[in-house]
Amino acid sequence: MTWKVAWPAAAVLGALCSLDFDPVGLPFAMIAGVAGLIWLARRLSHARRRTVAVTGLLFGLGFMAPLIWWMNAVSAGAYVALVIAQALFFIPIMLALRAATRLRAWPLWGAGVWVLGEWARGRFPFTGFPWGRLAHTSIDTPFASYARLVAMPGTSAVLFVAAALVLVVVTGPGRRARIGAAAGVVAVVGVGALLPTGIAGADGTRQVALVQGDVPGVFLTWPRGEIFDLHVAETSRLIEKIRAGDVPQPDMVLWPENATDIDPYHDALVRQQIEDLSALLKAPILVGGIFDGPTVETARNSGVVWTADGPGDRYDKLKPVPFGEYVPFRKQAGFVVNRLARDIPRDMLAGDQPGAMTIGDTRIGDTICYDIAYDGVTRRAVDGGAQLMVVQTSNAAFTGTSQPEQQWDISRLRAIETGRWVVVPSTNGISGVVDPTGRSVERAPLHEPATISAEVTLASGRTPALVIGRYLEWLLVATGLGAWFLGTRPRQQNGTP
Repeated sequence: MTWKVAWPAAAVLGALCSLDFDPVGLPFAMIAGVAGLIWLARRLSHARRRTVAVTGLLFGLGFMAPLIWWMNAVSAGAYVALVIAQALFFIPIMLALRAATRLRAWPLWGAGVWVLGEWARGRFPFTGFPWGRLAHTSIDTPFASYARLVAMPGTSAVLFVAAALVLVVVTGPGRRARIGAAAGVVAVVGVGALLPTGIAGADGTRQVALVQGDVPGVFLTWPRGEIFDLHVAETSRLIEKIRAGDVPQPDMVLWPENATDIDPYHDALVRQQIEDLSALLKAPILVGGIFDGPTVETARNSGVVWTADGPGDRYDKLKPVPFGEYVPFRKQAGFVVNRLARDIPRDMLAGDQPGAMTIGDTRIGDTICYDIAYDGVTRRAVDGGAQLMVVQTSNAAFTGTSQPEQQWDISRLRAIETGRWVVVPSTNGISGVVDPTGRSVERAPLHEPATISAEVTLASGRTPALVIGRYLEWLLVATGLGAWFLGTRPRQQNGTP
C-alpha cells in the first residue's frame, strides 16, 4: 500500500472513530475505525517508518479534531494545541501496532498496544488527557458490563480484540479463520450481554439533594460572588420545599464545583451564610469552591463538607487542568502569558489525598470535573471507603458544546465500574443521578436553577474491576511494549514467514 492511499484513509478512519462520541453517538463507529486502522497497519508491514508515522499522525488528527471541538470554547489556540499534542501520541501507537500485527495472536498483542497508548495519553504531558478512550464507547452497548469486570483498560482491550476479529471476518485469510473470528465476536458480545452489573454490596440508603444554581452569563464575565448567591438562593428554595413537605428531608446537600469563588475560610459573611443554610437544612452541605492557597499566587479547587458547626472533611482536586487551572512554565510562556495571566491569575495546586470523605454518617468519594476520567482517582476514593461517588463539576465554559455529554457518559461508565451510584451536581448542567447499571435515573434541566432529590443505595463491596484493574493495566501495558519490541526484531526471529 502506498502513502497516497494510507494517509487519507487514516484521516477518514480517525474521523469515523470520533462519531462514536457525542454529539453524534454512532454505536460501534470506533470499533469500525480501529478495525480499519489495524488493516492499514497490516498493509503497511513493509512500508517505511516515516510512512507509518504519518499515517498514525493523520489518524490522530482525524480523531481528536472533531472529538474535542468543544475546546474552542476556551480558545482556538488551546484547541489546536491540544489536538496536536494528542495526535502526536498516535505516531508511536501506529508504529507499535504495525509491529504487533506481525506476530502470532496479533489481536491480543495489539490490544496491549492500544492500552499502552491510552495509558500514555492519560499520564503525559503533565497530568495527561484520558479522553476518547476506546472503553468510553462501550456505554449503552453490551460491552459496558466489562467495565465492572476488567475496568476501563480491560474494556478497551476487549473492544480492540472485537475490532480485530471483525477485521478477520471481513478480510480473511480464509474461511476457517473467518468462521472462528465470527464465533469470537459472538462470544465477546454474548459474554458482555450476560455479565452482571449493579450495586457492589448494598448497605442502606440515603436521601441526597443536588443543587444546580446556574451561572450568570458568559464564562469569565461573572461578578465575584454571583455564583455563590445563585446557589444560596436555590438552596433556600430547597429549604422551603422541605418545610412544605414537597421534598424529603435530605441526609446531605451537594453543591457543584465552583459554587463559590469566595473563600468561606476567610470571608466571615460567606461562612455564616453556609452554616445558616446547613442549620436550616438539618443536613451537611458539600461546598465546591475556589479556596485560597498558601500564597497569593495559588489556589485550590476543592470540595468541603460544611455543617452548622463549620468545615469538616475536605478534598482538593487531584488532577487540576494544565493551562486551564494552572499554567506550567508561567514565566516562560512568552507572548501568551498576558492572556494566561488574565484568565488564570492563580495556579491551582493539586491535592495529595483521595476524595474519600465523611458527610453526616456516609462515606462519599468526591471527584471534581475531569477527575472522573482518571482511573486512579476513583479507585483511591473507593479504597478509602467511599460508598457513593460524587462528581462536582462546572461545565459552564463548555455551554452548548458536546463536552458535558461526553463527561456524563464517562460518569455513567464509572458507576458500572465501581458498582456505586454516581451523583453529579453541576453549576448549569449536566446535573443528575446514575445508578450502578449506568442508567441515567434523573437529570436536571440545563442552564437554569434546579434541585434534584433522590434516594440512593450505598455500596460496601468492591467490584472485580476495582480489585484487579490496576494490575491488569500493568499487564496490558507490558504486553504492548513487548509487542513493539518483538514485532520489530528481524522477521526470521519473530515467526513471520
